[in-house]
Amino acid sequence: MNMTEKTSTLQKAIEVVEALSPDEQAILIDIIDKRLKQQLREQLLQEVAESERDYALGNVRRGSVSDLLAELDDFTQQFRSLSQKA
Repeated sequence: MNMTEKTSTLQKAIEVVEALSPDEQAILIDIIDKRLKQQLREQLLQEVAESERDYALGNVRRGSVSDLLAELDDFTQQFRSLSQKA
């Protein structure tokens, strides 16, 4: 679905919602809020399960914040040197 179709679909949804009574709109907001929270919970659970699998398989690295910052600095320097060569 391209951006125009997404905008058109969203605009149609807004028009339908605007046609509802204020009470119906409030109910719809509550339903959407609960569904969104549930989706986010499920996404978080999937990410936690993936992290636990990675940990169990040894696919994680440990270190201090200083280690992380040093690694990020190294990566940044490598990226800059590659960018300058291009």
